[in-house]
Amino acid sequence: MLAGSAAIAAGAALEAPAAQAHNRSGGKQKPTVVLVHGAFADASGWNGVAAQLIRDGYPVIAPPNPLRGVAADSAYLASILATLGGPLILAAHSYGGIVVTNAATGNANVKALVYVAAFAPDQGETLLGLQTTYPGSRLNEAALDFRPYGAGLVDGYIKREVFRDVFAGDVPRSTTDLMWAGQRPADARTLGEPSGAPAWKTIPSWYLVARNDQVLPAAAQRFMAQRAGAQVREVGASHIAMISQPAVTAELIKRAAR
Repeated sequence: MLAGSAAIAAGAALEAPAAQAHNRSGGKQKPTVVLVHGAFADASGWNGVAAQLIRDGYPVIAPPNPLRGVAADSAYLASILATLGGPLILAAHSYGGIVVTNAATGNANVKALVYVAAFAPDQGETLLGLQTTYPGSRLNEAALDFRPYGAGLVDGYIKREVFRDVFAGDVPRSTTDLMWAGQRPADARTLGEPSGAPAWKTIPSWYLVARNDQVLPAAAQRFMAQRAGAQVREVGASHIAMISQPAVTAELIKRAAR
C-alpha cells in the first residue's frame, strides 16, 4: 500500500511542472526545458538561464550528466526524458551536445534542440575529432590533470592555472576559482567514443556560437550549426556562454520553444 502511494505521489510530482506551466501561460502548456551540462561543469552552470525561464513560466529540469561515456550518458538522459510528459526542448552545453544528439533520437516529445557552444556530431564522429578539425582550441593534454579512478579508468580535470583562460575567460576570477574547485571530471574515454544517429537530422535545432571560445573553436561551431540546418545566433563569449550571457541564451531557448 505504501509503495502504491509513493508511486502515485511520484506521478503527481512529475505532472506538476507541466500543470503549472499550463496555468501560467493562459491555458496553453509550455514545453519543459531540459538543460544538459557538459564536462568540467555541473548543472549549476545553467542557474542564470533557468531562473529566467522559470520566471517566464517554463517548467525546467537540469539533470546531472554522469560524464562516464557517450553511450552511457546518452542512455541515462534518455531514461530521464522518458519520465517527462508533454513537449520537450533540450538545451545543451559543450559535451552535453553529443549527449542530447544521441538521447533525443526517436523521442517524439522532443520538439527542438538548442546547442550552446556545444558539440553536434554526425554519426561516427568523436569529440576529439570535432574539437581539433579547426585550429584554436587550448584544451589539450597539457591543460589537463589526469586521475585514475579504477582499473584502466582515468578522469580528466582542467588544471587550475589555465582554467579561467581556457574555459571561462569572461567571468570574474572569484567565480572561476569556485568553478575549478567544483568541476566535474570527464572519463577520458569520451574523447574517442563515436556518436550514434544524430537527432538533429529529424528535430529542428538552434545554435548559440561563442565567438571567443578557447575550448571548441567558433569555426567548428559554425560548421556543425550549418550542417544541422540550425538557426544561429552569435555572441562574444567564452566557452561558458550560458553563464556569461544568460539572457541571450535564455532568449534563444524561448525562441526555439515558440
